[in-house]
Amino acid sequence: MGHDTTVAVIGGGNMGAALVGGLLRGGVAPSDVIIVETLTSRRGELTAQFPGVQVVAEVPRVGAVIVAVKPADVHAACVAAKAAGATRLLSIAAGVTIASLEASSGSAMRVVRAMPNTPAVVGLAATAMVASARADADVRDWARQILESVGIVVEVDEAMLDAFTGLVGSGPAYLFYVAEALTDAAQAAGFDADTSAKLIAQLFAGSSALLAREPHAAKELRARVTSPNGTTAAGVAVLDRERVRDAIVAAVLAARKRSTELGAS
Repeated sequence: MGHDTTVAVIGGGNMGAALVGGLLRGGVAPSDVIIVETLTSRRGELTAQFPGVQVVAEVPRVGAVIVAVKPADVHAACVAAKAAGATRLLSIAAGVTIASLEASSGSAMRVVRAMPNTPAVVGLAATAMVASARADADVRDWARQILESVGIVVEVDEAMLDAFTGLVGSGPAYLFYVAEALTDAAQAAGFDADTSAKLIAQLFAGSSALLAREPHAAKELRARVTSPNGTTAAGVAVLDRERVRDAIVAAVLAARKRSTELGAS
């Protein structure tokens, strides 16, 4: 790639590294990817992790950037991208609006905002993407291809990103919370810690595979396991009595509310 198509990933944290890995798996040559990371120790780790990828401290002359820094550092990253001559920008920074990205990066920048969740690190992200009015079809396709390298992508209105954050962005934590509880239950039932952890991990992997095969059938899948008056029915009755379903809905709405508050601050 030349200057106009080389991609610089600004921010070499977990999510930035996940996108670099996705780009390389998707066939982009290591020489066409640049990682911009300010921490010297992290630059060394990234150099070892991605042979052939240039890892630098400052944004070089480049045509396209992925902004994968903390929200407080986004403005500086956008200013640096503009100074480097970039004309397309994909941001995965939480809570930073398209209007803010455009204000920081200038009128020539074509901006796409996205929110991948943490399973991006294993190539199984669910990502919401919003293209700015300035972003043409070519830029939208460019951003989508990058994001699809680490999972699935849905395009939404920007107003829906807070809901997406509360549901899917925070969602892994809810599932890990359930995994913690099931691990505690396994040990309470007499399994040792190692066996408990392995059983719960496999329980999630197998159940997720079934749901992935039939994504609209969660209720039916649950019913298949829940024989009338059986063991599972006894357990589900406790979950219903304790209003676990209502608590999960409330958790998502609370996270959405907090996302809105953070975006407005």
